[in-house]
Amino acid sequence: MHKTIIRRSLEDGDCQLPETLHPVLRQIYAARAIRSEKELHPAALLSGLDEALELMVDVLHSQSRILIVGDFDADGATSCALAMRMLPQFGYQHVDYLVPNRFKFGYGLTPEIVEIALQREPDLIITVDNGISSLQGVAAANANGIAVLVTDHHLPGDTLPDAAAILNPNKRGDPFPSKNLAGVGVMFYLLMALRAHLREQNWFAEAQRKEPNLADALDLVALGTVADVVPLDHNNRILVEQGLRRIRAGHCCAGIHALLALGKRNPAQLVASDLGFAVGPRLNAAGRLDDMSLGIECLLATTPERANELAQKLDELNLERRRIEQEMQTDAERDLDALELTDETLPLGLCLFRENWHPGVVGILASRIKDRFHRPVLVFAPDGDDVIKGSGRSIPGLHIRDALDAIATRHPDLISHFGGHAMAAGLSIAREHFDAFRQAFEEELARHLSEESLQNVVHSDGELSANDLNLGFAELLRTAGPWGQAFPEPVFDGVFDIDQRRIVGEHHLKLVLRDPDTGQLIDGIAFNQTDADWADNVRSLRVAFRLDVNEYRDKRSPQLMIEYLEPV
Repeated sequence: MHKTIIRRSLEDGDCQLPETLHPVLRQIYAARAIRSEKELHPAALLSGLDEALELMVDVLHSQSRILIVGDFDADGATSCALAMRMLPQFGYQHVDYLVPNRFKFGYGLTPEIVEIALQREPDLIITVDNGISSLQGVAAANANGIAVLVTDHHLPGDTLPDAAAILNPNKRGDPFPSKNLAGVGVMFYLLMALRAHLREQNWFAEAQRKEPNLADALDLVALGTVADVVPLDHNNRILVEQGLRRIRAGHCCAGIHALLALGKRNPAQLVASDLGFAVGPRLNAAGRLDDMSLGIECLLATTPERANELAQKLDELNLERRRIEQEMQTDAERDLDALELTDETLPLGLCLFRENWHPGVVGILASRIKDRFHRPVLVFAPDGDDVIKGSGRSIPGLHIRDALDAIATRHPDLISHFGGHAMAAGLSIAREHFDAFRQAFEEELARHLSEESLQNVVHSDGELSANDLNLGFAELLRTAGPWGQAFPEPVFDGVFDIDQRRIVGEHHLKLVLRDPDTGQLIDGIAFNQTDADWADNVRSLRVAFRLDVNEYRDKRSPQLMIEYLEPV
């Protein structure tokens, strides 16, 4: 439906990395603007940190009650579990948590959540991965004599909540260099700063308490950062890499270990994508379909038996989520096919809504449709009698949260609530406003999207020689990351002859390809692609691929994970 081109990256300036690096790896790092090793940015650069530390120290000395209010995705779950696991090690004796049910209370610290929180009699509410837009909820907490510490990473609105302290690197004017911390990263930074502050006050020595080892919590930080798909700038890469090293060495919580086992991932050979594709979806399934407390309890489990029991429930929820997702995707494809869209009639963006769709799965469906059409997509599902809730995914060239902000400014009565990031956002609108919103969305996209941005570009790191199409280099690439959002896993391109091909699992193309110059054979697989459109008389393919390791019956071999292919 959309035009796809392969564009090769060019080396970006001088690379100051060691000469001992593999030359292809040096080129890959240079294209991603990596110059040399760097350390984590210091926590002291976060504005609001002094107020947050003063608040936390006062609560510690008075042993007041803390209530963590989390979010219903993997970032929120890991943030909550991080606080629950580590704060008692500092000496806090009264720490509890509460996660809103997304289907009853929506997102963030709302006045309704504060009413429920009052039953726990907290003195301090700490929001994790939410709170920056909770103006009414913070006001309700203040009215009831409860202080609020907001830890969040989402983009703020024009007005900040009247919290006792706010930690968010995306506050206007905040000097913290990395704006890409996940919610779990913000919470981790608070804990690092708190430990340093208490150390200076001789708290641990005087209380005869061992200092918390925050390295023990890096498994949670890595999982939440990868699962939230935040850009892996150098700061996040350090956090994720250190977490991966801990897990590979066998130092991870029982819950992550159990979820990895269900995903058939070997912890000793873990890479970031394993967290993103095997652990994150199972954890997210609880928040999408049920209650994220199940996921948090799995991460907090102290025995393998308890962790396995909860992980199994999460796995069952994930299977149910996949079933619902497939049904919704079939519905969406049927609706889109009925429109008989062509390159000329395809709108700049797609807005879809069905009465029978599940509100917890609309974001995944939006992502699937975005990948198919290379257009910004918003998918809506019912949220009560009069309201529908949508989740959107964007393409390069459109900051979707800012687009929603612009629509809300031009049409003040159209959007009830919205929030998000550059590439993903959520919103609520009145059911009767769906058609008007769809028109306003299309008009806003016309202000931002160019013809070039509507092309699907596969960025390639160039051609890979036959000498590097081997297991050794595939292993090197796996450990050279962590790869992820804004720091993509290397993609190469080249022309290969087809030696064998067959369809597996009904929707995937399994290939044996031959290097035309050397005759070397290598396996390849293209997921969700078949040869139905080009099977006859095609002998060669141009492919863009990732070089990975295939494990089958204890045998490891190199394999091309094909991102794009076209007959030659």
